[in-house]
Amino acid sequence: MRRAEHRTLKDRAIVVTGASRGIGREIAVRAARDGAKVALLAKTAAANAKIAGTLTDTAEAVRAAGGQPLPLVCDVRDGDSVDAAIAATAKEFGGIDVVVNNAGALDLRRTPHLPFKSFQRLLAVNIGGAFAVVQAAYECLRRSDNAHVLNISPPLNLAPSWVAAHVGHTVGKYAESLLTLGWAAEFASIPIAVNSLWPATMVASTGMLASMGEDVVKSQARGPAIMADAAHVIVTRNAADCSGNFFTDEEILRGEGIDDLSGYRLAADEDDLAPNFYLASTPPPRI
Repeated sequence: MRRAEHRTLKDRAIVVTGASRGIGREIAVRAARDGAKVALLAKTAAANAKIAGTLTDTAEAVRAAGGQPLPLVCDVRDGDSVDAAIAATAKEFGGIDVVVNNAGALDLRRTPHLPFKSFQRLLAVNIGGAFAVVQAAYECLRRSDNAHVLNISPPLNLAPSWVAAHVGHTVGKYAESLLTLGWAAEFASIPIAVNSLWPATMVASTGMLASMGEDVVKSQARGPAIMADAAHVIVTRNAADCSGNFFTDEEILRGEGIDDLSGYRLAADEDDLAPNFYLASTPPPRI
């Protein structure tokens, strides 16, 4: 697979939420390969018998890749926890250049079957967490010479069928995307670039593996490294020239001249890849 030559994240300070596994881990390790300083935020450092990956595992991977890890236990639903983690990052690294809001909650149950507490969790993680992290990091980002915020959230596809399929989950993720839209305009004069990134096909993220099963997901998915490579391209661009966009991983990599994406595929064949939620080219589910 041919790789494009990107600008570097060497010595840049990166915050990645949901960094203990999946897409967050891959984004952190990709930044580390440049020699970045990476703050790894996740809710718990303990191992989970059902889901592989811990903060310690990611920190070791970041160090092995050539980066400087800072593992921090942080629940993004708790503003005090977020403030403490961002303050520790700024103290350790001397600033913050990039925030990647990757932490996310997934629950696709329909309204009659989604407990209110679960709906509150979706909002608290997917929107409240992103807001809290950027608010806490704002002063550091404002002082960076190339500041980026990257939300792992979808384009705003308002087809009613998409929203109806899983209202609780969609409302939370679309609210995060509205933050992208609003922050890009609010922070334009600084500038702090704010963009969203979304997989074009199913990706074997931790949430999808847990909800659908490993065999089912991998038979129709790409690995999370495709999101990490696409994120790297975005956050190494000039902040003043790249903001307010809703990118897909495919769009970004093809724009860099990478046309052969087969190296990311877990599915047996390209035709087996399942298009991801919310994209205009994807038929909405039946309701």
